[in-house]
Amino acid sequence: MGIINDSFMLNNETAKKLYNDYAKDMPIIDYHCHLVPQMIASDYKFKDAYDLFLGGDHYKWRQMRSFGIDEEHITGDADRYEKWVGFAKVMPYLIGNPLYHWTALELKRYFDIDTPLTEDTAKEIWDKCNEMLQSDEFSAKNLILRSNVETICTTDDPADDLRYHIQLREEGFKTKVLPTFRPDKLVNIEKDDFLGYIAANGIDTYEGLISWLNERIEFFNSNGCRLSDHALEYVPFGIGDAKAVFDKKVSGKEISMEEADIFKTAVLKECARNFNRLGWTMQLHIGALRNNNKRMFERLGPDTGFDSINDLCIAEKLSKFLDNLECDDILPKTILYTLNPKDNYVLGTMLGNFQKAPTAGKIQFGSGWWFNDNRDGMEAQMQALANLGILGKFVGMLTDSRSFVSYPRHEYFRRILCNMLGDWVEKGEYPADFNALEKIVKGICYTNAKEYFNF
Repeated sequence: MGIINDSFMLNNETAKKLYNDYAKDMPIIDYHCHLVPQMIASDYKFKDAYDLFLGGDHYKWRQMRSFGIDEEHITGDADRYEKWVGFAKVMPYLIGNPLYHWTALELKRYFDIDTPLTEDTAKEIWDKCNEMLQSDEFSAKNLILRSNVETICTTDDPADDLRYHIQLREEGFKTKVLPTFRPDKLVNIEKDDFLGYIAANGIDTYEGLISWLNERIEFFNSNGCRLSDHALEYVPFGIGDAKAVFDKKVSGKEISMEEADIFKTAVLKECARNFNRLGWTMQLHIGALRNNNKRMFERLGPDTGFDSINDLCIAEKLSKFLDNLECDDILPKTILYTLNPKDNYVLGTMLGNFQKAPTAGKIQFGSGWWFNDNRDGMEAQMQALANLGILGKFVGMLTDSRSFVSYPRHEYFRRILCNMLGDWVEKGEYPADFNALEKIVKGICYTNAKEYFNF
């Protein structure tokens, strides 16, 4: 009855061999996610199936809204089982949506449930999941360990004391849980929360801001951080007096977009200088149009399912920013992600401008992200990279998720990868050289990331 089997999404014999012999059992390096470190450190026990599958998962909330389910039964105070039934009602209609496959994988891999989730099966699956969730096997830590996760990189504000990362390291948790430096609140000078953020951290001068930034980078580095992450709604670039812009902002005056770009460029450049010195990787997530629904943002806050794809031009300023860093010899290893697939070839060609020995693929084209982490989006990203660069040195998949059962998304990616490679082989476009194919598959699934991030 279920769709998850050995051949799932593997449509030729070569694909099946590549997946089962090389990809299936490789450990997972989840180098960008939004898991809550406190939940890992406390070994959180999930209350029920709603808590595990739907709590905080705005991908699912978004589709429930599209189905016409009232917000009370999504993020409101309705009974948790009723919310579960609401999601179950949506499931049969999600044909072609990756959520259908992800949910089937989650139920199969963690609960050995083959039965499709529908309104009719909701109670049966709810009861079985809730019974199994009573076991310690389903705690936060054990879900991670069961998923064969070697390294997790969370997403953390520079002001974080990293107490939970330190606790996990000191207690010897088998999976490395490392912080990622996310300084957006320090960079986005035009945002309403900028002045409150710097005040809360004792910053009142531009020199003080740079000093605090450098201090926090060193603290994160001493606690295992090896990546930064920057959410860029657009790519800023401007050269000028960043201190003057800062002083104008703190004096209460309005600053222009051009002035904001001068400040952002200077702060991002100071970040890059440190990252390059320390051997970190800088991730640039480009192109989200966030918090579109003001009424729902005021009610629920950010990251609740009201974001979409922006369509701004990014090539020229991105080139200038990367070139500015390269001219000063401070361009760190960098992963470029686009939320808008129109820019796949922009990023795919931008990589080649700034590659540099000794790092293979120093500038990476990031995995299909957010609205692109579906079969079409993943294939389009990898095909663009293959057409324009070296797919075999790609650092592969990440979950970008808040869910502790999102790791089958790596399986989903690996099956798509192996099917694509297998198709090329069976069409005679690449030889059936399984020594070479093994290196490519294992590299993209695991070893490229391990080497690239120096884990």
